[in-house]
This record gives sequence, structure tokens and C-alpha cells, in this order.
Amino acid sequence: MRAARAHAIGAPDDVVWVDEVDVPGPGAGQALLRVQAAALNLPDAMLCRGTYPLAAPLPFTAGLDAGGVIESVGPGVDNSIVGHRVTAVPELPHGGFAEFAIVNAGRLFEVPAAVSMRDAVAAQIIFQTAHVALHHRGQLAPGETVLVLGAAGGVGLATVQLAKLAGAKVIAVAGGADKGEACRSSGADHVVDHTTGPIGERVMELTDGRGVEVVVDPVGGTASDAARRCLVIDGRLLVVGFASGDTPRFNGGSVLRSSISVIGVYMGAYSKSPEGRQFVDLVHAELMAMLGDGRITAPISRVIGLTDVAAALADLEARTVIGKIVVDPAI
Repeated sequence: MRAARAHAIGAPDDVVWVDEVDVPGPGAGQALLRVQAAALNLPDAMLCRGTYPLAAPLPFTAGLDAGGVIESVGPGVDNSIVGHRVTAVPELPHGGFAEFAIVNAGRLFEVPAAVSMRDAVAAQIIFQTAHVALHHRGQLAPGETVLVLGAAGGVGLATVQLAKLAGAKVIAVAGGADKGEACRSSGADHVVDHTTGPIGERVMELTDGRGVEVVVDPVGGTASDAARRCLVIDGRLLVVGFASGDTPRFNGGSVLRSSISVIGVYMGAYSKSPEGRQFVDLVHAELMAMLGDGRITAPISRVIGLTDVAAALADLEARTVIGKIVVDPAI
């Protein structure tokens, strides 16, 4: 089979290339996935650089977000799942940027016939994250105002769509005309271009000096600090990620005096207990129904083959990508 593998630790476009390798065999509790689509995420690039909490022996195939059809199963796994259309987080070192991947048979998400595999894979992580952030952790109420940082990225565009569906007013922060248009197309009421000046001043102007109830922050760094200052009393800052590479440092005194909440949102935490997994299963089913009937749309910017994975990961690191890039191993 063909696989885009990292052969050293470093920049993805320096260390990743396509190899011809043997199809891996599933171990106990695992299944072999014939990959039909895989979505690029920033952690894939971080894996290549050795800066992600997970690690894999070299050479490894990245791709933490994949979907396709179950080809075979390992010891202890019910054979009835063979042929099922699923998405999953593959097991390193046999990730999703390949024609076949290894997945945990107990952590599969069914994909209904009404949803294409490309859409399912592109939507899975970003919409699960946005849904849990807004509704479970952020307790968003209709009529509230949501400020979305990094709004032209995958999680950002998913958040814009779900917040609008929930009856919120959405202010999207993005850089440049193309990214701004993507935010508007997803339903943003206002777009703040962070390349043209301080975002805090513009947000306060748009809210007549009041501020916002919720901030969704997948960026971190100085943008996070500016957004936090825009929160009203009882406002919620939802920390989703650190695309800027800079983890924000919160002043406890400032948080106390402002009477705001700083709330972490990490989907991996829900895989640590049966109750957490049941909760995510319910979220997944709801989102697949929304995809199937068109209430939400997977924000796919382009579809690539395995030979383009390295360059696409570099684009992701450079923050030039709008929405999601999907890999189709058949291309």
C-alpha cells in the first residue's frame, strides 16, 4: 500500500514522503480500515516536529482523523463490523494518510449513508469540538454574542455555523478578505480583520461597548488576551487550542475581578470513561443528522492525494488554509 510517512523529526515538507509499504495487520481489539478520506489537523504537523504530546516510532504515518470501510478485525473483535462505514482516530504509527490504517475497534463512529465520507471526516473533529464547546462547556443561550477567534479555520467555521443555528450573534476574527468571506458565508454577522488593527477595539464598537458573552479560542497568544478583555460579567472564555503556538497566561486576579470563567475544551478527555464516550456518541449522531439534512456543511477547501500531504501540512502550519483539507488516497 501507499503511505505518506514521516522519516525524521522536522518540518513536514522536509521529512514526509510517500512510501510503498506492507498493509499492517490489526492486533487485539483493533480493526483494519480501508481509508477513503482523511482530514489534516494541526496535531499532524506537530507530530512531525515532535511537539505533540503523543509520539510514534519513526518512520510513522500521521493522520489522526480518518474514515472509510472496515476491511478486517483483530483478535477479540466482533467480525460483524467488517464492511461498516466509519470514522475514527487511527492508532499510531499507522495513521490515516495511507490506503489502510489501524483503528481501535471500540472507538468507531458510524457514518450514515446520507453523508459522504469526505464530509464525515472533515466535519468530525471540528464540529464535535465546536458543539461541546458551545453547548456543553459554554452553555450558550439564544441571543448571546459569540466571538470566534481563528474563525476561518476548521473549528472556527464549525463554531460560526453552530452558534448561528443556536440563535447567537457571531463576530468572527480572521485575517484577509478571503478568510473574511468564508466566515460570512458560514453565517457570521460581523468579521473583524485582525491584520488591520486591534481586535478588542473593533469588537467593543460592534457591541456598542457592551462586549460578548462567549469567546471561542483555538488560537491563544495575544489574540486570546485581547478577546478576554471583551467579555461581559459572567462571560465564558472557551480555550480550544493554541494555533498561534503561544499558550495564554491568565492572571488570576484579573479573572476574579472580571467575574469571568476560563473553560478548557479537550475532546480527548471524553475518551477516558464509558460515560464520556457515550456522551460523544450522542454528539456525533446529532451532527451526522445535521450533515445529512444540510443544516451544517463541512468546510472543505480542497481535496488532495497522498503526494501532496507534506506541502499541505506546511500550509496548515503557515495558517494559510481556509476550513479543512481532505486527503483521498485514491487520487
